[in-house]
Amino acid sequence: MSMIAVVVTLLVLAIVAKPTGRYVAMVFSHEKTKLDRVFMPVENGLLKLSGVSSEEQSWKKYAFTLLLVNVVMIAMVYVIFRLQGVLPWNPTNIAGMEPSTAFNTAISFMTNTNLQHYSGETGLSMFSQLTGIVFLMFTSPATGLAVAMAFIRGISGKPIGNYYVDMIRAMTRIYLPGAIVIGVIFIALGMPQTLSPSITAQTLSGVEQTILRGPFGAFEAIKQLGNNGGGLVGMNSAHPFENPNGMTNALQIICMLLLPASLPFTYGYMTRNKKQGSVLFGAMAAMFIVFLSISILSASGGNPALEDLGPIASGESMEGKETRFGVVQSLLFAITTTASETGAVNAMHDSLLPIAGMLALANMMLNTVFGGVGVGLMNVLLYAILAVFIAGLLVGRTPEFLGKKIESKEMTLLALTLLVQPLMILGFSALAVSTGWGTEGISNPGFHGLTQVVYEYTSSVANNGSGFEGLGDATPFWNITTGIAMFIGRYFSIVALMAVAGSLAMKNTVPQTTGTFRTDQPLFGGILIGTTFIVGALTYLPILVLGPIAELLTLS
Repeated sequence: MSMIAVVVTLLVLAIVAKPTGRYVAMVFSHEKTKLDRVFMPVENGLLKLSGVSSEEQSWKKYAFTLLLVNVVMIAMVYVIFRLQGVLPWNPTNIAGMEPSTAFNTAISFMTNTNLQHYSGETGLSMFSQLTGIVFLMFTSPATGLAVAMAFIRGISGKPIGNYYVDMIRAMTRIYLPGAIVIGVIFIALGMPQTLSPSITAQTLSGVEQTILRGPFGAFEAIKQLGNNGGGLVGMNSAHPFENPNGMTNALQIICMLLLPASLPFTYGYMTRNKKQGSVLFGAMAAMFIVFLSISILSASGGNPALEDLGPIASGESMEGKETRFGVVQSLLFAITTTASETGAVNAMHDSLLPIAGMLALANMMLNTVFGGVGVGLMNVLLYAILAVFIAGLLVGRTPEFLGKKIESKEMTLLALTLLVQPLMILGFSALAVSTGWGTEGISNPGFHGLTQVVYEYTSSVANNGSGFEGLGDATPFWNITTGIAMFIGRYFSIVALMAVAGSLAMKNTVPQTTGTFRTDQPLFGGILIGTTFIVGALTYLPILVLGPIAELLTLS
């Protein structure tokens, strides 16, 4: 029955991905629709109120504007977190957030990471949640989606666009209406929706328990649709308020993958190369299905280290998983949340068996198995251009992508982008382990402990936000280093890839000939998958061997 639910969930996603992609393409291609009567006055009003120009921008101005606006929003929300103790709407009297935690949290939510080194029930007031967190949950994915659209325009030879216009359109035409519809469905399926303060209940053992109440339905909608992942409560989507039943669980999975899975089709429509968009979708879907299948198979036999305990420990490995969802739905959620770079969890990733944990980690290291909204597609196109370059070298022909020649300038920028992520992950991991500054929080000093450290930095650099929560990361060292990792991991790749788009936008289109390598055929999809895995293996296989693979061998 669980496998049927998995198949149905993924089929629904496949059905809605293409029309969603078409709608996104219409929004950012400024095609006239009947919805213009509703949205256009709002968008024009916001632009006029803010006093910004809607004229076309160069890639440099687009990237600078994006960085400036994002840094200002980080500063604004940091101040809210620090002053929440004296700000209104704080019925449980939560004190102002500690400086390094506020620094980490503000960067985390602005970079679409939502790494939480605090528990939502006790770390943030309701004012901070609704004015700081929810605000960034809209603006952060809107930024990612906007820059992806600018990148597509650039590599296809069109004007880059305007950041303010793109960001406002992303919020007014995609995230706000989408969150409203999905939020209503979540509430109808049983999620609480209230602004009432927390209540105190007496447990069966006579102990008083404080139960957080809040706008869970509305919060969960933008949390999942925007690939945010941060929850109102520390248990995240394992909590019955955030995820009451199997229907909400399936809908959350669809929401996490909806925009990342639809953007290849958006790319196809905007570049007038629908076949190439379908090839990109097929390549990402194939990698997702392989990762999911291996994860489920690896967990079906249970934990080999517990076999000696007899029948009581046989069967599927349920450690760290919700009995409401079971192993299969927990693994589907884990692979989905790391593939879409959402970071929401309905199970404890620290309790995943080594193979499943390694594949969740690999999703973030590759950041191309759909990837986060907007930026994930940019990473896929990075690997696509790299695949074309390699194929061109093999046949001795100057590589071309979308009719533009790929030359040394573009490859230098792409190579730098590929190098920054592993340098951040492996460099900070080495710092944490070699100095001992980060090892105090490690709950397992063996191979699993190394995986905890590497997972934390991978999740930060890839802007995912999930964690192996056996790691005690609520310290200044972890707050500062992961904050730096999140910021550089997000914005370096955005600026570098925008520079690639700007360079390609200025080049003349080369006519196709019989010798042109076709990128809209299944063969290219295979080469893309191969390139992704080869680059990923060459970069990360040694650390995976020292972590989850070594742990697997000790269990066996």
